[in-house]
Amino acid sequence: MLDPLPNKNLVRGQALLVVLLSMAVILTVVLSVISRSITDISLTTYSEDALRAFSAAEAGVERALIVGSNVSDSVGDASFSADVSGLAENSPYFNYPVDIYSSESIYLWFVAHDADGSLICDGPSGRPCFTGPSVDVCWGRSETSPDSASPAIEVSVFYDVGQGGVTSGNFANVEVARATFDPNSGRAPGINSFTYIPPTTCALGPENYAFSATVDFSSLGIPALTCQDVEGCLLGARVRTFYNTVLAHPVGFDVQPEILPAQGRLVESVGTTSNQSSVRKIEAYRTFGGPAPIFDAAVFSEGSVTKP
Repeated sequence: MLDPLPNKNLVRGQALLVVLLSMAVILTVVLSVISRSITDISLTTYSEDALRAFSAAEAGVERALIVGSNVSDSVGDASFSADVSGLAENSPYFNYPVDIYSSESIYLWFVAHDADGSLICDGPSGRPCFTGPSVDVCWGRSETSPDSASPAIEVSVFYDVGQGGVTSGNFANVEVARATFDPNSGRAPGINSFTYIPPTTCALGPENYAFSATVDFSSLGIPALTCQDVEGCLLGARVRTFYNTVLAHPVGFDVQPEILPAQGRLVESVGTTSNQSSVRKIEAYRTFGGPAPIFDAAVFSEGSVTKP
């Protein structure tokens, strides 16, 4: 007996179903490709906008450090606004922003600086200078053991009884008083003649230190009658670390209840694209430097130097 002929409508329906399924698969693939392309374009646009905003913020930092004041401008398809303020200005403490290795040194300034970098003391209504009797120096990473690799410090205090350096720019009468501290009892005082200080922790804002010592100016021979409460007598202090040749350590200063003049310039720069799609912020600083320790052993003369 012969099979009945297939239903033409059924065959046509199956063919249509196959076509629709094929079209659905193709459409899904096409939509996936389009979606990925749109995502890639969005990510590329976002990255480019972020890069332009970041570059503008960098340009703001560079410009602000050069001019030394607030500045804003456009850079291509982006703009920046940079604000300049004093680093640690009017603060009772200062955490130096960079850790230092053995034989490296940093400065703490007791006098203010004007726009061109000259030393100045304007009094309470302007840029006051530090006139306190002492300063606490904190150093060492938190939980550092007082072993052979722990840092010791040398503190050199520069002072000018006549205040000539600030008033006239004449530093001929500047004197130096030094103090040394070591938390390692195996080195101090027997080996290096430093003052041994038992490990005492110190906290300055967000920073924690393993060691601390108080530098009392009068005990160093700095005359209290002519320097304490007299602006321009205390110029600054240089701190140098020793023995930490492998690991850099932080250093901080505490002058409470007194306050410090600015220790440098702090720049906060915000870069923004022209369509406001991306905003980036950068913080940068420039500390006020000082003479390198090598100049402690140098001879300066306005004329020629003759050996006797």
